[in-house]
Amino acid sequence: GKGGGGGKEEDLKITPRDEDYSQWYSDVIMAAEMVDQSPVKGCMVIRPWGMAVWDELRDALNARIKAAGAQNAYFPLFI
Repeated sequence: GKGGGGGKEEDLKITPRDEDYSQWYSDVIMAAEMVDQSPVKGCMVIRPWGMAVWDELRDALNARIKAAGAQNAYFPLFI
């Protein structure tokens, strides 16, 4: 299967980005061990180094948003 962290070569198969962007993204972050599967369907658990990457991205985006004179907003991920 895709992802899963089982250590088998087939677990590291990454869907081509131009074939299915959403699946490609999921495959990449699983293969990079940035996230783990959650027992809640449709959710992932962000691992420490994945959170560190997110923190850096968020800080860079916040700086750009503020430099543009705009305000950022937060929207929950659950619908």
